[in-house]
Amino acid sequence: MPPERRELVALAVALVLAMSTWFSTAAVLGQLRSAWALTNTQASWLTIVVQIGFVVGAVVSSSTNLADRIPPLRLILIGASGAAVANASIVALDAFEGAVVARFMTGAFLALVYPPALKSISGWFIKGRGVALGVMIAALTIGSALPHLINALGGLAWQATLLAASALTITGGLIADRRCLPGPHTAPSAPFDPQQIGRIVRGRDFRLASAGYFGHMWELYAMWAWIAAFYGDVFSSSRVASLAAFAAIGSGAAGSMYAGLMSDRRSRPRAAGLAMKWSAALALTTGFVVDAPWPVPVAAGLVWGFWVVADSAQFSAIVTESCDPRYAGTALTMQLAAGFVLTVFTIFLVPVIRDAAGWGWAFALLVPGPVVGAWAMHRLERAPTAAR
Repeated sequence: MPPERRELVALAVALVLAMSTWFSTAAVLGQLRSAWALTNTQASWLTIVVQIGFVVGAVVSSSTNLADRIPPLRLILIGASGAAVANASIVALDAFEGAVVARFMTGAFLALVYPPALKSISGWFIKGRGVALGVMIAALTIGSALPHLINALGGLAWQATLLAASALTITGGLIADRRCLPGPHTAPSAPFDPQQIGRIVRGRDFRLASAGYFGHMWELYAMWAWIAAFYGDVFSSSRVASLAAFAAIGSGAAGSMYAGLMSDRRSRPRAAGLAMKWSAALALTTGFVVDAPWPVPVAAGLVWGFWVVADSAQFSAIVTESCDPRYAGTALTMQLAAGFVLTVFTIFLVPVIRDAAGWGWAFALLVPGPVVGAWAMHRLERAPTAAR
């Protein structure tokens, strides 16, 4: 196996494991509702606060150029270790208030895992970077879905599920640091330079790619956060609902790789735009089939899951190819931080609208995001740099 493919497989496995703490509480939300007598708002905050923590961690990382000053594979280990400890501490704290703080810290540390992983694998690929980043997003997708699978197959108490996710996360960090290697195209560590933020933002490609990414994020994490609850209204068994949620989220791994192939063969904006059009259509329809025979909502969720994350890697690829490679980590982290701010609103609003008007209108709230993103990709496709 060529060395770049070997490193891609190793780092993808590391990311699958390292990101497993992201939705660990979402996978056991039903148990936590009973154990802690949670309200709907409190249940939402267990996911929202992870997003806020990620934003804070990403802002600190980008404003200090941390992602470009510390070798990315070492940074992944630091972030994974912190996220694992924070997530595991929920078991000891055993209360909503302590869990909120722990989940915030989990998100903050995961900001040191995801962007450095994208930067690291970019150092191995110039040709085929779209596919490579697609594989990394596929790994993120499977990692985010893993707690649902643990919950579905094991029937474990919530404490065991959270501890298992933490163990997987720290294992992923160790694989990245001990097994993976920097690529031949990796830029050297860069000095701290606050002016880089302004230079990055002034780039037209960065702005359009970020507009597309923001539309993508308006939809993605709300879908991932609440698809298990949606299937909870489809199936009477919570384990079957968790398995359906794992399948729906996990199908995005195939979507990410498909869009990566398309982006390398045609163009990154075209691949991202196609995914967003499909995703908008599924967001508009999936919630309205909640009461249909179970194969219908399951099929809708699988198709939606395939397309909802398929575009994600292409925004990252555009950024790494259009900015100074020495500060690619900072550019990626800036884009991610701003995008994750938007997820807070939709994660909070989906259950509110669901209680007032049902799943159909709750998921329809997400449609404007991919519509705006598809428009931004159309603009970028027509730009002179699109051919490059």
